[in-house]
Amino acid sequence: MEITKVTKSRIEQVDFDHLSFGSIFSDHMVQARFENGKWAFPEIVPYGDLNISPAASVFHYGQAVFEGMKAYKDESGSILLFRPFDHCHRLQKSAKRLQIPPIPTEHFLNSLEQLLKLDKSWIPTGIGNSLYVRPFIIGDSPEIVASPSKIYKFMIICSPARSYYEQNHQIKVLVNTQHSRAADGGVGYIKAAGNYGAQFFPTQLAIERGYQQIIWTDSSSHQYIEESGTMNLFFRVNDTLLTPPISDRILDGITRKSVIQIAQDLNIPLEIRPIKINEIVEASQNGSLKEIFGAGTAVIICPISEFNYQNQHYCAHWPGVTYAQKIKKIITEIQYNLADDPYGWRYLIP
Repeated sequence: MEITKVTKSRIEQVDFDHLSFGSIFSDHMVQARFENGKWAFPEIVPYGDLNISPAASVFHYGQAVFEGMKAYKDESGSILLFRPFDHCHRLQKSAKRLQIPPIPTEHFLNSLEQLLKLDKSWIPTGIGNSLYVRPFIIGDSPEIVASPSKIYKFMIICSPARSYYEQNHQIKVLVNTQHSRAADGGVGYIKAAGNYGAQFFPTQLAIERGYQQIIWTDSSSHQYIEESGTMNLFFRVNDTLLTPPISDRILDGITRKSVIQIAQDLNIPLEIRPIKINEIVEASQNGSLKEIFGAGTAVIICPISEFNYQNQHYCAHWPGVTYAQKIKKIITEIQYNLADDPYGWRYLIP
């Protein structure tokens, strides 16, 4: 792999105790080009701006997919990833849906390993700290014809990160029954850039009313729960954990899959099925709703203290010891190499 190093690192300019999520980037980045029907081998270059045509197809037709994952350091300073093959496969799945040539698995993993070795000092130590890794692919043909791009750019950039929400921080959410995140047959199940841009307006409306996020409901009836912002959702009713099934509208979250596997191994009763919002309202009213939490790469697990549905407030009746705490502890200990990994999720970069 061709590597061009920076002449001087910017790391001394960074206050790692006061990081703003996703606004500071490490010294280097990966880039590779698809042209004439094949991917060139990735190279590593200094992080910097792109020279791109204003006619590039990504600006006009939205051929853009991405992933979000994290790199960690354990107590010995080793670099660790969490389920990187799953992230790679999901990026390939997203690319296929938008008629983008998938990046080969070996290109993805080899370039990522080399980048993290080079920028190892940018990975903060300590529980809750990580290097957020953003791989993405964009259409780069300099033409505005309404068809798939002939040229693509694959890149990986990295941003040092602290906990997305403060430890044990709970958020309030607004159930949205007016707007839709995704529809049957659409692209809600992939990490397409446009999925997230379309969320900003409804989310801002909720923020203006004092909520941190929204709960999406299905586009047909607005009766069934789907996701919360960028998180998959879980509900504990009595002792049973509920989560909606993945579909054309719901992302197959990697943290979601991890939560499900751990819950099964802890013998927690689990139901993966459609969930009506009225069912959760009733559980809150009768006291059987014990927990609500979101699951995602950025947050791992984020407790939700209350939700607003049709201008009425409802909450979970949290017990002293929660499923959210137990499951998050197991995931975190695997990520930071503090416990055995019976699942093979932890990936050590030698």
